[in-house]
Amino acid sequence: MITDEELDRYRVDGTLLRVVRDADRANDVRGYVVAWDDHTVMIRKRTRRVVKLDRSYVYQPYTETRAELLAEEAES
Repeated sequence: MITDEELDRYRVDGTLLRVVRDADRANDVRGYVVAWDDHTVMIRKRTRRVVKLDRSYVYQPYTETRAELLAEEAES
């Protein structure tokens, strides 16, 4: 799970993030951190829509190579 410090750094720096939700690249979410609580993160997409995502997903800067998830991890 991503820490509060990482989320705050991404928010302050305005880092474009990739949120890897499962093994399918088409299901990734790209956007900027807006807010968070103990269980969720609010991401503002480039279309200005805001989505609420679980903190257990993989959050990484979009410039980094995409983290690959195993099929077993994606099912749980």
